[in-house]
Amino acid sequence: MAEEKCSSCAKKDKCLSGQEKEDKIKKVLCRIKHKIVVLSGKGGVGKSTVAVNLAVGLALKGKKVGLLDVDVHGPSVPRLLSLQGTQPHVEKGFMEPVPWGKNLWVMSLGFLLPSQYEAVIWRGPVKIGLIRQFLEDVTWGDLDYLIVDCPPGTGDEPLSVMQLLGNDSYAVIVTTPQGVAIDDVRRSITFCGQLGNPILGIVENMSGFVCPKCGEKVDIFSEGGGEKLAQEMKVPFITKIPLDPEIVRAGEEGYVYIKTKPESEAAKALENLLTRALELDS
Repeated sequence: MAEEKCSSCAKKDKCLSGQEKEDKIKKVLCRIKHKIVVLSGKGGVGKSTVAVNLAVGLALKGKKVGLLDVDVHGPSVPRLLSLQGTQPHVEKGFMEPVPWGKNLWVMSLGFLLPSQYEAVIWRGPVKIGLIRQFLEDVTWGDLDYLIVDCPPGTGDEPLSVMQLLGNDSYAVIVTTPQGVAIDDVRRSITFCGQLGNPILGIVENMSGFVCPKCGEKVDIFSEGGGEKLAQEMKVPFITKIPLDPEIVRAGEEGYVYIKTKPESEAAKALENLLTRALELDS
């Protein structure tokens, strides 16, 4: 009966079966060497900042990089890269990602909203459809790395990304040192384990404040929470990124910290993350 309905449907040539959809996304993903999803169980830990600096850092090292922002309700990547107001080229059936520099291409819902004041009031299935479209219909081409910036938690967006990208995609989990963040981030590690995705490592952000004048370090939030969590959960620990007012200014003004402050302590900490990611390509 279903086959009869399909054969008489005027849209039958435009309709993709489930298998055809899977084949389509596989064709996209087979051109991407490494996929890294930046996660956190807690909001406000600097996850998007880490994702942007990781993507730009890899691009500056000559790697071809895609940066996908799937934070539907708070897409901050366009602002962090000073790309507000940019619109991707859209044709029937495909979209071109927005270029940033020579080796980085970016896609975010923030490029498609008519206004920065527009609220996105979507239920899960619509968000899942958008994420699939960003993977299937964006012309990513051949990439060394695809970096995906997810919203906090273990809900629709992170789950959909991990399932669509497959078990060969790695997770970078971002936390801050204090216990209230660690409790939520612990769930992100369990989330990856249940899905069968490997964890590249934990990044502890806002890990103390280094005075730019005297060099003294002050642990404002706490100390070593991310490292202790890594030991507890038996996952790799990558780096501690200290607080730096320039990171805040970089996000506000849309320039990339790792590019403009390469000699700072925070940039050196980010280099540890780059080194870990580059090991995937060796």
